[in-house]
Amino acid sequence: MMNHGGLGDDAPVYVISVAAELSGLHPQTLRQYDRLGLVSPGRAAGRGRRYSARDVQMLREVQRLSQEEGINLAGIKRILELQREVAELRETVFHLHNELEAARSAVARRGAAAQGPPPRPGGELMPVRRTRVTVFGAAVQPERRDERRDDRPGDRPGDDRRDDPRRD
Repeated sequence: MMNHGGLGDDAPVYVISVAAELSGLHPQTLRQYDRLGLVSPGRAAGRGRRYSARDVQMLREVQRLSQEEGINLAGIKRILELQREVAELRETVFHLHNELEAARSAVARRGAAAQGPPPRPGGELMPVRRTRVTVFGAAVQPERRDERRDDRPGDRPGDDRRDDPRRD
């Protein structure tokens, strides 16, 4: 892109006449594209339009789609919206991918640190800590096997002893 004077591609530096000349379009066309929301330049203190290098590139793309591809302005607007959305989604995927890789690395480091020396034959079993589970604000401690009640039909609400095969 055009990068003049160390300013970024998004810096609004060109007045409408310069942007029109750089893009090969008439200034009135730039105003129409602004009204339609195709290319929205920045505004100066006096409310005059100021186009960035990225805006000029976008003006060229709008012109190409219109002249070479035969797409109407409403179609071009939709294409540009979808391109912006795709760019945002790609950026989101990029960040999520980096977060996932960082999480995988952290898990791998913790796993390596927790393993210590290589396991000896038959030593693959690891102790598991008992945990508490919170359900809707109420803490529930898992029952031990020897503390479980006898789950016979009829002991729970809604059970019917008539369906019990041991009844006969």
